[in-house]
Amino acid sequence: MMTQVGFLPDETSSFVGRRAELARLDTALATRRMTTLIGPGGVGKTRLAVRAARAAADRYPDGAWWADLSPLYDDALLLPTVSDAVGLADHTLRMPVEALCEWLSDKRLLLVLDSAEHLRGPCSHLLAELITTSPGLTVLVTSRQPLATRGEHVVRIQPLPVDGAPDALRLFEDRLRAADPHADLEAPGDRAAAADICRRLEGIPLAIELAAAGIGRHTVAQLATRIGTRFDAPVDAEDLTASRLDLLADDSLWPRRHRTLRTTIGWSHELCTPLERLLWARLTVLRTDFDEETAREVCTGGPLTPDAVDRALQGLVAQSVVQWDGTRYRMLDTLREYGRMWLTELGEERAAADRHARSFLGLARRAHDGWTGPDQISWYHRISDTHLDLCAALDHLLAHDVTAAQEMAGRVGFFWACCGHLSEARGYAQRALEAGPVEGTHRTRLQWVLGVAALLQGDFATAEKYGALCTATALYDRDDDGMLGATYLSGLTQLMTGEPAAALEAAERVLRMTEPGRTEGEPGSSGEGVSGASGEPGGSGESAHRLRCRLITVFALTALGRLTESLPAATALRRSCERGGEYWTRSYADYQLALIALLQGRPEDSAAHARDMLAGKHRLRDSFGIALGLDILAAAIAAQGAGARAARVYGTGHAYWRMVGHPQRGTPELGAVRENCELQARAAVGDEAYQRAFERGQADNAEVGLAAALQSGLQP
Repeated sequence: MMTQVGFLPDETSSFVGRRAELARLDTALATRRMTTLIGPGGVGKTRLAVRAARAAADRYPDGAWWADLSPLYDDALLLPTVSDAVGLADHTLRMPVEALCEWLSDKRLLLVLDSAEHLRGPCSHLLAELITTSPGLTVLVTSRQPLATRGEHVVRIQPLPVDGAPDALRLFEDRLRAADPHADLEAPGDRAAAADICRRLEGIPLAIELAAAGIGRHTVAQLATRIGTRFDAPVDAEDLTASRLDLLADDSLWPRRHRTLRTTIGWSHELCTPLERLLWARLTVLRTDFDEETAREVCTGGPLTPDAVDRALQGLVAQSVVQWDGTRYRMLDTLREYGRMWLTELGEERAAADRHARSFLGLARRAHDGWTGPDQISWYHRISDTHLDLCAALDHLLAHDVTAAQEMAGRVGFFWACCGHLSEARGYAQRALEAGPVEGTHRTRLQWVLGVAALLQGDFATAEKYGALCTATALYDRDDDGMLGATYLSGLTQLMTGEPAAALEAAERVLRMTEPGRTEGEPGSSGEGVSGASGEPGGSGESAHRLRCRLITVFALTALGRLTESLPAATALRRSCERGGEYWTRSYADYQLALIALLQGRPEDSAAHARDMLAGKHRLRDSFGIALGLDILAAAIAAQGAGARAARVYGTGHAYWRMVGHPQRGTPELGAVRENCELQARAAVGDEAYQRAFERGQADNAEVGLAAALQSGLQP
């Protein structure tokens, strides 16, 4: 069996029945390019799609990938969400849809888009382009309605059968035992009462799960009676609950007689305490999975104290309104819809959005302050994982609190640049600058983010422009850390455009000029003993900008061939980063140590440093850094005479360069290193063997290829 690649959500509860539906889906995925699984909310489309995709995943060499569209309130982040889902971190200035089409054009993979009903038009247009340009792509969509895309094959999903089949009753019993391992249906009349509940709920899985969660407050018989009473009662057209619940149904797909889920959600809502209902409503402002701390920050206010939020959250988990996977909480989109409706009814939409924005501004501040500290990796991942919430917060702040938006866009921008969200980093920074006057460090940060994003996209003219603006702004504001950041941006631009001497001169001058306790003109040092500028705390005592500015000196010295100077400078920089737990700059110091060792004729040392770099960049999910590291590792392996092994690693590097959308890039001296790598590898094994190994590396899934490259030894 092939190594499974891709990402599919974990199944955290038992899967019941659906054998016929799974067989139909399996056939559809094997014979159709696009299949849409349709059905009403709560019928189990997502669970069925996960199970079908997992069963079919081994048929796709490039994996099965999942994109949850339910958190998207409009189509603004549709393309970034789908690109993230398939592993594309485009660093170019191309149109995002063009980059995505090119990335998928030669891949054989399964893409699942979950909960597409509210984006039917945009999804249909996007999939029409992707299917046309990507012959190896298979798409599975879940939606309440078809997308009306050409070639779409529709599979309708019905509720679980309740007569003559045990599936609905088994689901009820499974969920009952999940809440209480000692619960059963062995008491007289319990099994018959449970079967009656399932019939009343028409076999709709979500309705059955919500009912089973109510057993903690009732016996099975009492629950059956209560549900029967509620369902037999006539519906009052003026009743607020009924009329609001009607919003959850599309009458063209879900006939009005199918009020079951709507009624069950309303019944579950009534079972909640007043504070649980309020928390249910307030939680709907969150776009992504969340923890207790976030729930408290976003939902505390009025009668909901922080302790009350904790108690109410556990109550919602007990009633299956909120799901807990052991580390994070989430709410199903159907239940989120209902809660959002009540948030509007309570008149709390603006207040909830304000709290949400304040919470994620606080997250951006803490992450920014922790960049050079021992928790850098966890902050990096948290910023990446909460991307949709951060975008929503920024959109709200740009409309209602421009100063806060300007601060937030500047603080989160470098994280986004490292995560590969260059378009969002650049776009939000530009919008923040244009939204109103901005002074001081916020202005410098925004200009810096714009310049870094432009540089990583290959737009050197814009990067140079913002490097100069950052320098002028920092000088005017007497901002030492701003000067260091500006010098990093300008110096990296100069390195990428072949001017290492200018980069070195400016970096050394600014490091001396900003050294604490010295005035301009006094001797200083860019070595290990340099203390940090204030403004960004870090465990090494140096700000992130100072560490990056030191990195420029290392790059420049190496580019100028001054290896006896760059080696101790790189070693000292790595130690400074290691003391503080800083991985991003440290990984590039490892990269320089690998390059220096290679140029000095120490290929074994070079390979070891390259693998250290790759391990760090992998932890940071930095695809651009991984691409650079694989190139230098391939060259080190080739220098040891292992031509086929080098060719495979080199091929994997090409796969990562494609992932960021650029041909091979880096400082100019790498051109000669790459050429020499290929010549040495071909000489060692011959052109035919080299080409086979290179193509194998290119064809490998990127994660699989990286894992192989990280293995030490020179075996093929």
